[in-house]
This record gives sequence, C-alpha cells and structure tokens, in this order.
Amino acid sequence: MTYRVRITPTAFADAEGFYLWIRHDSPEAAADWFNGLFEAIETLASMPRRCPIAPETKLVGQKIRCLLYKKYYRILYGVEGETVRIYHIRHTSQQWMTREEFLREP
Repeated sequence: MTYRVRITPTAFADAEGFYLWIRHDSPEAAADWFNGLFEAIETLASMPRRCPIAPETKLVGQKIRCLLYKKYYRILYGVEGETVRIYHIRHTSQQWMTREEFLREP
C-alpha cells in the first residue's frame, strides 16, 4: 500500500526555519539538507508505521510517530487512514513539545 504524504503548513515553516539557519553558514549545505529532508519524508509513503511512537503522543492524545533525519532532526507525523500527515520538524536538542506547541499554527 502506498500512503499519501501531506505536510502541514506548520511543518513546512519548521523546515524553512532550519533551512534558513543552516544557510547562514552554508547555502549549499542548506539546500542539501532541505532536499534530503523531503526525500526522507517521502519514504513514509511506504511503511510509515516502521518508526517509533514519539513521546508527544501522551500530551497530544493521538498516536504521533517520529522519523529521525540526520541524527538531529525529528519528523513528527501521524498516520490517518491512507494519509501520512507531517505535523512538525524538531531538532533533537529541543525539549519535547507541549500540547500547546503541537497545536499552534505557524
């Protein structure tokens, strides 16, 4: 089965923020990071349940999974029927999200 992958505006804003931060030091590295991030996200179209449940699941009240990208970035997403919805991109140095952070719009 192939799932549809949807990226929320919030997750895209998260990714853009990291891209701009990396670009400050290296535009080439930022472009590579950004493209690689979306390639990693697209792998969720097959077997999205392969990733572990994220700690934020307890706070949000729904099953949130976490795909680790380049050891330091957590892609937080949920599987809803045949759709994988990307909610947030977080750096591993950031604390776990609160319910308010998770639900906040960009």
